[in-house]
Order: sequence, then structure tokens, then C-alpha cells
Amino acid sequence: MSTASARRLNAQNARSGAPRGAGPVPPLVRDRDCYVAGVAGGLATHLGWSPLLVRVIFLVTGLVGAGVLLYLWLWAFTPWAEPTDAAPRVTRRAPVAWILVALAIGGAATAIGQALTTYEVRVGGAVPWIPTVVVTVLLAVAAGAWTSFIDRRDPERGRRTEVAVRLVATGVLTVLAVVLLTGPSAAQSPTVVFLAALFVVIGIGLLYAPSLVTLWNDLTTERVARIRDEQRSAIAAHLHDSVLQTLALIQNRAGASSEAGRLARAQERELRSWLFEGDSPADSDLATDLRDFASALELDYPVHIEVVAVGSSTERASGELAAAAREAMLNAARHAGGDVSVYIEGAATAVDVFVRDRGPGFDVASVASDRLGVRESIIGRMRRAGGRGTVGPGAGGVGTEVHLRFETGEAARG
Repeated sequence: MSTASARRLNAQNARSGAPRGAGPVPPLVRDRDCYVAGVAGGLATHLGWSPLLVRVIFLVTGLVGAGVLLYLWLWAFTPWAEPTDAAPRVTRRAPVAWILVALAIGGAATAIGQALTTYEVRVGGAVPWIPTVVVTVLLAVAAGAWTSFIDRRDPERGRRTEVAVRLVATGVLTVLAVVLLTGPSAAQSPTVVFLAALFVVIGIGLLYAPSLVTLWNDLTTERVARIRDEQRSAIAAHLHDSVLQTLALIQNRAGASSEAGRLARAQERELRSWLFEGDSPADSDLATDLRDFASALELDYPVHIEVVAVGSSTERASGELAAAAREAMLNAARHAGGDVSVYIEGAATAVDVFVRDRGPGFDVASVASDRLGVRESIIGRMRRAGGRGTVGPGAGGVGTEVHLRFETGEAARG
């Protein structure tokens, strides 16, 4: 049950007077559409309360510390809600980094006003502007950390917001340090002012520490990927000189229709896919889908299917053209066997698929009317999808050739 659905259910129960426990209790998850972390909204949905009430409780209890600890605990251990069409990604409506920067600006202004006084006021032996400086630096560092580790992944903020927040926070801390070192407090308490200015400079360095962490992680990831590629290349060279050549020899000696040849061909394709396609999954386009289907057919039928694709096409594996091509390949493997070729020709206006076998061939007109495999699964499917499919004899009258053609929307309108 999504968070939005759970909220509607709770609202309906409240209006109808139904007890809170009458329906299923929504799971405790954080809202993906939230102000800061989704904790209050997720807890309100789970308890059936108003989100505003939960936020007020957190605010009141946060004054004594318990609310802050509970909020941080829920933030750390409560998972995000499952993505939905309404909330496919995490969206934070509150500009937390800019709020922290604004608070840092206010703290810096207060500290500067206290430091520019010509008289020295001590409370219990402490300089009164020291706590303000500490809070200001912590707020600025928190703003930099938030925008680097959280806002940077948000496409609505991203790298530009990170740079802007960091520059503004750096300017605020720089002005604060300069005023402390040149103001009258420097003559009154030079040691205290020096330590305070040093603390501000350290805060400026901490502002840029997340960039160093990110850079280190990128370098580590690149190093691991390079080592993995080197290992994969070494393994590929070894397997190419031994296992792959042995599998190719088995296929040539055993023949395309033998059980040993089919198994060797399937193993060769799996090894080549693992060695040369890497860790990223192949895009589910038409050519990739038909190659995978050909590998599955070779395990079930005594057939060798070669899939060749030329040109470019946006046709996907979930389309009607792919379904009709798979049906044609299945018929060729089931009734013809031997060598089957699949040729895909993509263009900007149309996609053509040719499925050719060297079997005994057949005439569509002579097929019984109750057998609808070719008529409906291939020709009829293409006609309903706005394309066309033809079945006829192969080159030189040998075997069967199935030609499928599907035009794009622009070509069809033209």
C-alpha cells in the first residue's frame, strides 16, 4: 500500500467513524515527497495522525533533546517508501542548506556585533561572542555537508546549488575571521581571538572536505574498475585461447543439430556475454531480445540461429514486431531445424526483419484453417500493429522466408 493510499484510507475511516485498527496498518516508511527527511509524514501515516501534529510533537520534545534523538533514530533506520508514479524519486521541498546558511549569516552578524564593541564583557570568565562563533561555524559546515551529501543527488538542486552554498558560507566565515582579527577584541584578548579565528579557518576547510571525500570515492571506484577490467582481459585472453576454441571445435565436429553442438554453442555465448559485455545489463532492444531468444531455442531444438542487425532502430523488445519475429523463429526451429538466419535492418522510417530457414518449406494457403499460428501470431499480429508480414519460399525456392516490416509513426503518417 502506497503512502498516499494509506492516507486516503485513514481519512475515510476518520470520516466514517471506523476505528483506527479496523483496516491494515500502513508500514512505517518515510515519504518520498517530504520537507526534510520524510520522518514526520511517514510516522503520521503509520499512526493515522495528522502530519502537522507529529511535527509539533517533534518540535516540542526537541527542546528537551528527546525529540531530536527520536527523529535522528527514525531517520537512520526507517526505509524510504516504494517509488510510485506520483513520487518516483525523493523530493525535499525545504531548502535545508540555504536555511542553515541563513542561520549562519545571522550568527556571524551577531558575533561581529559583539566583537566590535570597544569594551570587554565577560560572563563567568568567558568571552560572550565565543559560543556565537562556534554555532556559526557549525551551521556553515552543516550547510556544506548537507548540500554535498544530500542535495547533490537531487536533480532540482545538484552541483550548482552545492557550489553556491559553499561559496556563500565561505564568504560568511571569511568576513567573520577578518573582523575578529582586525577588531578591537584582538587587542583585548589576542589569544582568544587567534584561537577563534583559527577555528573559523578550520570550518572553511571542513566546508570543502566533502569534495575531497567525493574525489577519493571516485578515484577508488575508478581504480577498482580498472583492476576489474585488467582481470577480465586476462581471463578473456586465457579463455579465448583455450575454452572458447574448444567449444568452437566441438560445434564444428558435432554439427549444428546435435545435442553436444547446441550445448557448446550455448556455453560459448554465455562466456562471450560475460567476458565482453561487462557488468552493465544489455539494453532490451529488438536485436538483444532476439539474440537471447535464439540462445534459448538452441537449447530446446536442434537448430543453429544466427542473428545479424544492421542500421539503427528504436524498436523495443516489448513491441509487436519482436513478438511476431519470435514466433517466426520458433516455427523455423520447430519445423525446419538446421541453420536459421535472422536479419534485422533498421532505418529512420522502418524496421525490416527477415527469418530464413533451409527446411522443406510450406505454403500458407495449404495450411488448415484451424491452425492459426502463422496467420494470427505473425501475419495477423503485424496487420493489427500497423505493419505487414509475408511468408514465402526462400532464395532459390529452398526453405521458407518470413518478412516482417514495421514503419514508424512519421513514415506511416507520411
